[in-house]
Amino acid sequence: MGESAAVPLNVPNLLTLLRILLIPFFFVVYVIDAGWSNQVATVIFVVAAITDWLDGYMARRLKQYTTFGAFLDPVADKLIVATALVLLATDQKVLDLVVSGPLFAAAVAIIIGREIVISALREWMAELGKRASVAV
Repeated sequence: MGESAAVPLNVPNLLTLLRILLIPFFFVVYVIDAGWSNQVATVIFVVAAITDWLDGYMARRLKQYTTFGAFLDPVADKLIVATALVLLATDQKVLDLVVSGPLFAAAVAIIIGREIVISALREWMAELGKRASVAV
């Protein structure tokens, strides 16, 4: 593949780490009871989504693929998505908008469970040398 550098902290990996570092800020801003908190939390989530696209683009463009990045990128994705889903599923304002709170919570659990299963399957397949066949 284009495995580069002995040091895995290249630009794409730093962007992935930034995405992980944004998670606590996203969480805190979301739970703050202020008129601006939802908008700022949305901006943080969008910035995280942009870094997700950008780290992949930069890794391909600069040929800076690393095993560390291949592992960390989907972990970062799952962490921010799971955080957002749990925040939404436990937010009474959101629950008041959905038809059934328990049904919404079940959907969140299914989505997060699926992500965990896919991640486990990816790692298992990687052990067998077939990572590309389990693209998510």
